[in-house]
Amino acid sequence: MAITPGDADFAPGPIRFSFLVIARNGRAVLEPTAAVWLSRGLKQAPFERATARLETIGVPGVSVPPDGVPSIYVVHLRTSAPGTYWLFAKPRGATIDGIGNVIVNARTSSPALGARAPASATPTLSTTNGRLAPLTTATHPDRALYTTSVAAALAAHEPFVVTFATPKFCTSRTCGPVVDVVAYVQRKLAGMHVRFIHVEVYAHNNPADGYNRWMKEWHLQSEPWVFLVGRDGRVKAKFEGSVSAGELLHAVRNALA
Repeated sequence: MAITPGDADFAPGPIRFSFLVIARNGRAVLEPTAAVWLSRGLKQAPFERATARLETIGVPGVSVPPDGVPSIYVVHLRTSAPGTYWLFAKPRGATIDGIGNVIVNARTSSPALGARAPASATPTLSTTNGRLAPLTTATHPDRALYTTSVAAALAAHEPFVVTFATPKFCTSRTCGPVVDVVAYVQRKLAGMHVRFIHVEVYAHNNPADGYNRWMKEWHLQSEPWVFLVGRDGRVKAKFEGSVSAGELLHAVRNALA
């Protein structure tokens, strides 16, 4: 079966690839792990083998799983050059295999690891006279995600996590769960002095108006995205598509402590 990828912006080096394996009945395969092989061609021997693990989409009891799918496979791979790679995934315990392509470009469209984060003057509660509606399409927004801008966090030399996501209009339906994850991790790590920021993706929160200027400043072509930025203003980690609470907690503790 063809795999359904959850991300696509890759450059040579370490790659975090998320994907679903969908059975013929339309349901996602949810075995805990899957063996993964990566090769240069469909008939070439794989040069890398790894294990994909299911990661929860959103926060259990809070988030609404997209299309009823509660988890997604995540595997960590490495490539040395641009190209179109073949990925074969075999969920352990299932009779279904998944196959698909991983396209690696010379560079990513989004800010690369180690690059300086754009100093975007993203909107906050102070710029909207305390109104949340212009800042988020989330059903139950957390005000803590709208107290500071990216530019202010950079100017203060404070580490921060920023997510670009639109819970109401997300094409993958993972934006709401990702914002839930960011809010959850913010509360979990309240004593770490890391700022957490949510930025909507459409101008005037209207898909008909296209991506807003902050998405364009970050050169983002999809949503959701989560970036971790250090005190030096450089990108330390990033996640395209769904990211679990466990993944984000681990990344923040390791990259921004």
